[in-house]
Amino acid sequence: MAMRFLVVFALSLIVSTRVHAQSTDDVHIVPRNGTTAGVKAQTPEMVPADASGSLFTRTKPFRVNVDLVLVPVTVTDTKQRPVLNLEKRDFALYEDEKSQEIRYFSTEPEPISVAILLDVSRSMTDKLEAERTAVREFFQNADPKDEYFAITFSNRPRLVASGTQSIDELDEKLTAIEPGSTTAMLDAIYLAESQLRFARYKRRAILLITDGGDNASRYTMREIKKVVQESDVQIYAIGLFETFFFNTFEEKMGKRWLSEITDRTGGRTVTVDSRLKLPGAAAELSREMRNDYVLGYRKTEGASNRWRKIRVEINSSALARDVRASYKKGYITTE
Repeated sequence: MAMRFLVVFALSLIVSTRVHAQSTDDVHIVPRNGTTAGVKAQTPEMVPADASGSLFTRTKPFRVNVDLVLVPVTVTDTKQRPVLNLEKRDFALYEDEKSQEIRYFSTEPEPISVAILLDVSRSMTDKLEAERTAVREFFQNADPKDEYFAITFSNRPRLVASGTQSIDELDEKLTAIEPGSTTAMLDAIYLAESQLRFARYKRRAILLITDGGDNASRYTMREIKKVVQESDVQIYAIGLFETFFFNTFEEKMGKRWLSEITDRTGGRTVTVDSRLKLPGAAAELSREMRNDYVLGYRKTEGASNRWRKIRVEINSSALARDVRASYKKGYITTE
């Protein structure tokens, strides 16, 4: 056993040295079918696929303990502005269509750990400055105590800033980014989920800015949907679609793919038809992330490893306008 430990330790040092010599910012995704020739060693930041090809996912729902289920809910009006004046009595909560007593209710903003994913593929070449401006606007509406990770992606994702770096350092690194080629959006989401497993705060979110779909990821849409559904990370996306004429199937499907991912997490997708609207959309989502209502109820009895459907209704007679509630639509029991 001791000899085996020494061998593994020695190999880890060799791998670490090679990765560092190559690039500290370069992150490689392990393919679904295991090791493939030409795929380089992983950095410690990545959570790999296991030997069977499945993904490591977390099945923890939004809970503080085994008895209490916490459901973050964002409420917006028809102009996508946060609705902030609701009280506990304005909500109704259901699990598997059975009414639940709301035992916990909070509107207090808390610091949040955010992974920012920036598309730097070839199609974004003339939009990078607008993308950087959007990130700055996102920070202007954030809490100084928040924690940030930044990941850029073209043909593969790269971690360009960790949670220990300042916003000014992040902005400096983004200014130096050069556009790449193809788009590995799904791999970038997987990397962000992996990074956020070690985040400082309980509240965790991803902000994704992109102008299209995916044509380079090793992981599939189906796999990433499973990852985000079983995670407790909310994903928000800004889709920049300046043209109605798409050259590829991936571009045509981009808006639909984004919504299918974000809706599973309790986040949402905002689409804009001009790069000039990117900063405003980023500011809007930054404020929205920090204005959640958190509802809590006792977990119901039942079999484990089963999907529990959640439904939230808003029944406030004080509201004079239509509102929309965004929340994660369920969770998987684990015991």
